[in-house]
Amino acid sequence: MRRLFWFGAGVAAGVALTRKLNETARKATPSGMAEQLGGAVRELAGAVGSFGAEVRAGMQEREQELHDVVERGSAADTVQFRRIDADSGAGAVNGRRARRAGR
Repeated sequence: MRRLFWFGAGVAAGVALTRKLNETARKATPSGMAEQLGGAVRELAGAVGSFGAEVRAGMQEREQELHDVVERGSAADTVQFRRIDADSGAGAVNGRRARRAGR
């Protein structure tokens, strides 16, 4: 009975090892590599699509926030811009021109 058990265990281990070796050998063939590459590309495409969807959702959310701010139009939310004339000299700060570092 003990010999029969070990014979069965050896057969099972041999079958499992043979299947694993055949699977590894199939992955090493050009068609197996192409299949793996195709799966990786599909996974990458899904990740890029998901990222794009999240970016679009964020953009829509931010656009709605900005739209709400513009519609409210209260004095606290108003942004003040100051005019910069072209005559005042580009790069001038308080009437002085900016100096380069190291000069």
